[in-house]
Amino acid sequence: MPRLLSEVFNPLFLLPFMLHEIPKEEILNELRKLRAKRVLIQSPEGLRKEAEELAEFLEDNGIDAILHGEINYGACDPADYEAKLLNCDVLIHLGHSYMKLHLEVPTIFVPAFAKVNVVDALKENIDEIRKLGRKIILVTTAQHIHQLKEAREFLERMGFLVIIGRGDSRIAWPGQVLGCNYSSAKEDGDGILFIGSGTFHPLGLAISTKKRVLAINPYSGDFKWIDWERFIRKRWAQIAKAYDARSFGVIVSTKKGQLRLAEAKRILKLLREHGRRARLIVMNDVNYYKLEGFPFDAYVVVACPRIALDDYEAWRKPVLTPKEVEILLGLREDYEFDEILGGERSGDEPIGISVH
Repeated sequence: MPRLLSEVFNPLFLLPFMLHEIPKEEILNELRKLRAKRVLIQSPEGLRKEAEELAEFLEDNGIDAILHGEINYGACDPADYEAKLLNCDVLIHLGHSYMKLHLEVPTIFVPAFAKVNVVDALKENIDEIRKLGRKIILVTTAQHIHQLKEAREFLERMGFLVIIGRGDSRIAWPGQVLGCNYSSAKEDGDGILFIGSGTFHPLGLAISTKKRVLAINPYSGDFKWIDWERFIRKRWAQIAKAYDARSFGVIVSTKKGQLRLAEAKRILKLLREHGRRARLIVMNDVNYYKLEGFPFDAYVVVACPRIALDDYEAWRKPVLTPKEVEILLGLREDYEFDEILGGERSGDEPIGISVH
């Protein structure tokens, strides 16, 4: 996979020099409770150094540690199958929160909280935040969720009415957003305040909720108002490019948290009902280079919603989301962001590591 794509997918890759909390002693205690003798450590690219340091620490304490070298995009892609294949007692998954999936081995999720003060960034940008209105919806990613309460209290002292949405079962905590799920932001408010780095999450927030979004980067202290109309124009252009396509490859991923077979079959059926030829394609890592040689005119990615949106310029043929196919076929008029939604969430994960 091209380096650029891996950088876009992994916000932690963009912060290689930042410090993140890896509670080694706490992890060791959990491993001892599980009587683990061998573990597999999975990490995104931005935490590879921390993964090796953790492996060395565990081996110093009598636990055999193996590093997982494949690119990891999130909790949707746990290496539990590989851990079982290697006779590991436990998988340690760094950098992401727990996602409700069937796991082959006990798994410790380590969010790797960022050691940066989010309130300082809010103070620097309080005048911009006021432009959102008084009633704001506050959201963030796993790296800053441990400071969400502190951020809320600061904003309330500044006179804001702060809403933190509960969200659905795909997320671990109220106020958390994923690149594929913005359920915690779908609340009644004047606008959305996103705390975090990168542009994809706030862009997804704006399209999914149709609200004004202000992104505050706690690492740099910068702010950015999200202009999603330019993005939408590019997506309409992709849909237009696929208008004359007569054959479609409908791609489904075998990654546990991205497997959307029922949705893929629905899209397959819709395309065929509207006179298009369509074939289901199964992949693990989805990228165009693996598809070279197939005779399809266009593709539909029914996996991680970010694949078709982040890296479409690297595809030599049009690549659409399921929602965009509905527009193409005249079944939908308004643009809608493709999300992977969960059911009702029964409870919150602990703020810190969790074992499943």
